[in-house]
Amino acid sequence: MKKLIAFLALFIFSQPTFAEMNGKFIQKNNLFPRVQIHTTKGAIVVELDRSRAPLTVNNFLTYVINKDYNGSVFHRVERDEVNEKDFVIQGGGYDKEYDGMFERAPIFNESGNGLKNDMYTIAMAYQDSKPHSGTRQFFFNMDNNDHLNPGSDWGFAVFGSVVEGYETLDAIMKVETDYNEKLGYTFIPKEPVVILKMEVLKEPEL
Repeated sequence: MKKLIAFLALFIFSQPTFAEMNGKFIQKNNLFPRVQIHTTKGAIVVELDRSRAPLTVNNFLTYVINKDYNGSVFHRVERDEVNEKDFVIQGGGYDKEYDGMFERAPIFNESGNGLKNDMYTIAMAYQDSKPHSGTRQFFFNMDNNDHLNPGSDWGFAVFGSVVEGYETLDAIMKVETDYNEKLGYTFIPKEPVVILKMEVLKEPEL
């Protein structure tokens, strides 16, 4: 009995608690976990790439499993008017009032992983010109944005791609935007596009 109690105690205390839980424990042997993003415009499924961007994927999954993205919005829907093409849809960092949300520690920029900022990929955002300042904000490339790839300087780390829900992103891209005094930009949706919830999809059976 004592051995059983000792074993159970060891098992319990060796497991990550909810507070300690982070993305590296989620389907840890699956290099390509999938996440479904439910929005007020429809659903999107992204396939993440741990083989190329393990830090970024695990960081993203940490926010997902702790439900930190639930209730956040896509605050940036930007089109390149000069070249007359779509640019990016960015979100995950603000609530419906466009107030900033809780952030964990920033992560290393994995933009040199070989993945390109091609259309319908998901990438990590960072603040201003600080390449290693990414925390919770991410964006979808809505065109082949070659200028966001690394060159003589750091680029933006792509960590997955859309496999379902292209029409949802296309619908978001068409929303009306305007200047928002709180954020100080003109690419803010007039009617918030809300991320209702995110969930990690079941790992495919072999």
